[in-house]
Amino acid sequence: MPKRILTGTVVSDKGDKTVVVKVERKVKHPLYGKIIRRSKKYHAHDEDNAIKAGETVRIEETKPISKLKTWKVLDKVDTHSKPKGAAPAAPAAAEG
Repeated sequence: MPKRILTGTVVSDKGDKTVVVKVERKVKHPLYGKIIRRSKKYHAHDEDNAIKAGETVRIEETKPISKLKTWKVLDKVDTHSKPKGAAPAAPAAAEG
């Protein structure tokens, strides 16, 4: 069975070699049909203590490391990079 991979935001990096990652998902309300956000926090293993709070990371399911930790950090997701196929913005034409 493949290991699950989730993407979330680090909300705490206070533990030694541990980060807490908040993963949000959007679900449709069963009665009213409105799209609502559900979130869950996962404790993930960060061997190098390289991940800081506020960063977006990918985590992978693994065998239990401790009582709460059954996930490990794969890598940091770069949220500020532009897509490779994106064309640069054209400068506004000067009228006059």
